[in-house]
Amino acid sequence: MVLKKYSNAVSILILIAGIYFSFYTLFPNLGAETNVTDTEFSTEKALVHLKNISKKPHYTGSKEHAVVRNYIVEEFEKLGLKVEIQEQLAINSRRTATATKNILTRIKGSESGKALLLLTHYDSSPHSSFGASDAGSGVVVILEGVRAFLTQNKVPKNDIIICISDAEELGLLGANAFVNYHPWAKDIGLVLNFEARGSGGPSYMLVETNGGNKNLIEAFKKANTPYPVANSLMYSVYKMLPNDTDLTVFRENKNIDGFNFAFIDDFFDYHTAQDIFNRLDLNTLQHQASYLMAGLNYFSNSDLENLKAEEDFVYFNFPYFGMVFYPFSWVLPMVLICTLLFLVLLGVGFSNKKLTIIGVLKGLIPFIGSLLITSLGAFYGWKFLLKIHPNYTNILHGFTYNGYYYIAAFVALTIAICFWFYKGFFKKRTAQDLVIAPIFSWILINFGIAFYLPGAAFFIIPVFILLLILAILLFGKQQNNLILFSIAVLPILVIFSPLIKMFPVGLGLKMLVISTVFTVLLFGLLIPIFQQYKNQKKAYYLFLFIGFMALISASVNSGYSEERKQPNSIVYVYDTTINEAYWGSYNTNIDSFTTQFLGENPIKGSYKENSSASKYNTKINLHKQTEIVPLKQPTITIVSDTIINSNRRVCLSIYSNRNANKIELRTAFSMEFMQFKVNEVPLKKAITKDVLKLKPGTVLSYYRTSENEIIDLELVVSENQQLEFDIFESKYDLLTNPLFKIEPRPSTMMPMPFVLNDATIIKSNIKL
Repeated sequence: MVLKKYSNAVSILILIAGIYFSFYTLFPNLGAETNVTDTEFSTEKALVHLKNISKKPHYTGSKEHAVVRNYIVEEFEKLGLKVEIQEQLAINSRRTATATKNILTRIKGSESGKALLLLTHYDSSPHSSFGASDAGSGVVVILEGVRAFLTQNKVPKNDIIICISDAEELGLLGANAFVNYHPWAKDIGLVLNFEARGSGGPSYMLVETNGGNKNLIEAFKKANTPYPVANSLMYSVYKMLPNDTDLTVFRENKNIDGFNFAFIDDFFDYHTAQDIFNRLDLNTLQHQASYLMAGLNYFSNSDLENLKAEEDFVYFNFPYFGMVFYPFSWVLPMVLICTLLFLVLLGVGFSNKKLTIIGVLKGLIPFIGSLLITSLGAFYGWKFLLKIHPNYTNILHGFTYNGYYYIAAFVALTIAICFWFYKGFFKKRTAQDLVIAPIFSWILINFGIAFYLPGAAFFIIPVFILLLILAILLFGKQQNNLILFSIAVLPILVIFSPLIKMFPVGLGLKMLVISTVFTVLLFGLLIPIFQQYKNQKKAYYLFLFIGFMALISASVNSGYSEERKQPNSIVYVYDTTINEAYWGSYNTNIDSFTTQFLGENPIKGSYKENSSASKYNTKINLHKQTEIVPLKQPTITIVSDTIINSNRRVCLSIYSNRNANKIELRTAFSMEFMQFKVNEVPLKKAITKDVLKLKPGTVLSYYRTSENEIIDLELVVSENQQLEFDIFESKYDLLTNPLFKIEPRPSTMMPMPFVLNDATIIKSNIKL
């Protein structure tokens, strides 16, 4: 009787506990280290390394880049390992090139099977990121993990190769150099790659394979990582995105499988000057270490010869059970079984009059109404927020500092709207009538998943649970099942609650609409519980209050501070073709820093249509003509220009007289190349049928790494092919160049990431 009296309160506590548990169990909650032996991973020792390698930005070609490289080499040598620096010019399929310097070492195993590769990169993003998380965290996890492993004094069965790659941020170029030019690449059977796309949160495991994932998932299960966080939906989504890692090169070029381990929370720190030592979540670092130690101990002693498979598994993580998986071949039968059970229960319900046609049809009204209103509200609500907070558009990756408040706000308001729609129906309709619409919707979704996105097939689990609840409603006596139902839905909350947060965090706040739709779908699953609550109106007001408070909190925290720096950009462009100079900015509005260049009324748009490229296809939004500063122009030399058998061979040499960081060739029209070489290294990818077809845009992006470096291009085209290039020579010296007098950024500002920034640019043109 007492339990029945307080069943509402107990039910609420069970649901809250389930949601809390779903997040709490994702990764370690680190306390002070105690009794850590030499053979165990020490977070404190890893942090010493991280502090040393993230003191300054260390992008490829910078002076600090060499300092960090030397530090890593010395630390491996202290462990008694022989270190090799692989120096190799690499060019990828997007025609980005640089001279890379990979750090390589190898631990010899007792047998001659395939080797295990530990992989991360040591360069930071140009030009202002300190690279503590991306990927300093990976470097120090491997350094400390290898130290702990070697201290065990156990000889592994497999060789362990360690590659700390260079120039990952420029286009996976270090990995390209290793895979295509180093003899060790042929020995590798599996890769463990450590990455970051933020500075906190759980680390997700993502499989990289050209075939089926069956053997990889089974092996990962056997490795017994203590906090596995992974599901097959994440990799399905990952494969659709343009974001790759070093591991992608191994998969594409050599058909080598592997696991990515990457964290994505606090996305606003990614590639910025805020990617620093003290902003990395220590729990996240410990999570990465847990993957490394488990993987290193298991895969260094297991057979890496037979990881290929044709069969795919659906998989997801569940607390204490670890990885749960089953074959793709089960997906459609499971959906059909659920459909059959659903139809049987419908028949039983209508026959014993526990279901009514009018009740089921009216149950569609609040469910569909909630879906439509909340999804439209999220879609247009975010657009409205961008209007009233135009500064958000300058955060190019789309996740603002107050982004977590917006997730909480939209989810809470979605739940409030659901309660508002359902409040009258809860009183007039039975739970079994109201739950039919959500079950039907989830079954339809699972049919779509079965044919188009089988990686998400674990979405069938809620259907089974809800069918069980429906069966109890139809066959059981009319009694209080509130606590029973609350316990039954716990697996749903544990598995699916984190997904509501994951999509807008990983893909930007424009994906809030996914969170709201998903919230409505989960709300539908909880209808048998909510229908038994005594006063749903209070729940409506509660979530409405939470939603508005979260919106207010987001608004209050929409500004910038020293901890939440404002991104802005400025470049100086000297166009030698028209003898004019411009200030340009990728920002959509001016601020106290950019006003000194652009004035109060800059011209909107770019100074020229064919300007330097950037990530996310961001264009220069503001510019202003200014005086010409005497910068040393590059020396561009036509070494040879010959025609043989209707093919024209052009050799072009470019030398920077001011030691610029980047040389970019762009064209305003389409081109076709039969041969494309940079410093005698041919472009291997993207040439099909002996012809490389390029649309207007970037032809080559070359990042210089030494003072006297010359770029030699060898191009073979048809004799009728027009050749004309705009050449952009960029140097990250705007704030330090004595030819300019610039007031530095305030402490509340930082360089905008993902664009060419704080640079002086010389634009030249050559017609051949």
